[in-house]
Amino acid sequence: MSTSEVLSAPLVLEYPFRRTVGVVQGAFLTGLRDGKVLGIRTTDGRVLCPPVEYDPATGDELTELVEVGTGGVVTTWSWEPEPRAHQPLDRPFAWALIRLDGADTTMLHAVDAGSPEAMATGMRVRVRWADERSGSITDIACFEPESADTDPTPPAPPEHPTDEPVKLIETPARLEYRFTAGQATTRFLHGITEKRILGERCGVCGKVYVPPRGSCPTDGVATSEQVELPARGIVTTFCVVNLQFYGQAMEVPYVCATVLLDGADIGLFGLVQEIPFDQVRMGMRVEAVWVDDEELGPTMTNIKWWKPTGEPDAPYESFREHV
Repeated sequence: MSTSEVLSAPLVLEYPFRRTVGVVQGAFLTGLRDGKVLGIRTTDGRVLCPPVEYDPATGDELTELVEVGTGGVVTTWSWEPEPRAHQPLDRPFAWALIRLDGADTTMLHAVDAGSPEAMATGMRVRVRWADERSGSITDIACFEPESADTDPTPPAPPEHPTDEPVKLIETPARLEYRFTAGQATTRFLHGITEKRILGERCGVCGKVYVPPRGSCPTDGVATSEQVELPARGIVTTFCVVNLQFYGQAMEVPYVCATVLLDGADIGLFGLVQEIPFDQVRMGMRVEAVWVDDEELGPTMTNIKWWKPTGEPDAPYESFREHV
């Protein structure tokens, strides 16, 4: 690969997300699990569906849950011709705002209409329940056009009935995208592949940025002067990680820190190892620990972590402008 070619690669950002839902959302999700849709009445008599804890107009706390219909009217829609993974349907469908009977607001969901010609604002639709329900918005598999052939039979009860309300949900998040590094970051990544850390200096203020972004955020000018920096620096800030989380490769507790390289004006983020976590401190001198040569690539993971150099700590005054 030419070193002048801008690097680009697909990236995936993914993490699980578990949260408590509160009393109102919990009641809504419990209702879905049990095959009914709940809204909530405001002080002026409107019914909001999905329900919310506070009136968006007045800020009043809302508590009166009411059951609304499972049929309603499409108020606006758009066609999804190429569904993506994890969307409600694996075939083309419509995203629509639907005002259920008895509600004054709309909910967003999928309509399985077959074709865009079968969709229209004002058309009536009805809930199609999922075969298995667990207390999630996906308990509504989708909506379908209402017709004389629509089956009005209420949904079957849950396979494993329970009186326990829904209190907790998991909503994993996943973002797939392509990152194009740009010329400055590409130069940095080529350098890091050779265990060289390349920053760029602003021609106006003289600050050295690493990794470089191609311009100075202070002066708004391009930074074209490359500066090779040593793989040594100062811990300016740090935190001790004590919580386990999904995908975690390190055993807790461990330390994440910002390291200001000698000659740089912005810090690099990384791990600090080879020292007990409770001995890491601001001003500590550290150096990079690289992966083996056969593992090198255009990535910051080439630096496994930072370890103490054994040099005297830097005085706070020398780095306080970079904390």
